[in-house]
Amino acid sequence: MADCSDRDPNRCELYLVEGDSAGGTAKQGRDRSFQAILPLRGKILNVEKAMEHKIYDNEEIRNMFTALGVKMGTPEDPKALDLSKLRYHKLIIMTDADVDGSHIATLILTFVFRYMRELVEQGYVYIAQPPLYLIKKGKTQEYAYNEEQRKILVEKIGDGKEDSVNIQRYKGLGEMNADQLWDTTMNPDTRTLKRVTIESAAEADRVFSMLMGDEVAPRRAFIESHAKYAKLDI
Repeated sequence: MADCSDRDPNRCELYLVEGDSAGGTAKQGRDRSFQAILPLRGKILNVEKAMEHKIYDNEEIRNMFTALGVKMGTPEDPKALDLSKLRYHKLIIMTDADVDGSHIATLILTFVFRYMRELVEQGYVYIAQPPLYLIKKGKTQEYAYNEEQRKILVEKIGDGKEDSVNIQRYKGLGEMNADQLWDTTMNPDTRTLKRVTIESAAEADRVFSMLMGDEVAPRRAFIESHAKYAKLDI
């Protein structure tokens, strides 16, 4: 955990980052005054299947509670989340822009929705949007955050000729240097964040429960109906 120096929750942000590699880059690139970094080691516990006592015993989950400064139980409701000492009003999930990264983000989001729903209800939970590509030609360079933007930039910078530009595909946050990660994903003036709402969290939770739960039939139906949209990333 690399904390920030500011103590005003309204200004402070906590990034949940996938792994030590990306965590190290994020620590170098961040603004230390208001951005804190908590690297997570691999995929967190699947709260869909785990017993409750196992969830609270999980090291990564305990680290999230500690870092945020929250705990379960209030004088009014022992099952509610106590936000009286919440350190950050932005909890930002920042994972790789690939299938594994999406899986980790969904695991985190499912946990947050189940056990820290109040953070979602108050608009404190966000998902970072790192770029997928860096398009360069000479001294000109721009970032693409999806395949459509990549094609547009190839048309713009390379006159539609892919062999006339250099296209770097980021397979992970750790492949970016600190300046690139700051410019694209962490700088409040240039980054894009998606705020998580109850509706989006509930849908992610529904899909995750279907894909990772014990019911085989719904999972098979989902895979069969969405197989045509799958892409092979080599």
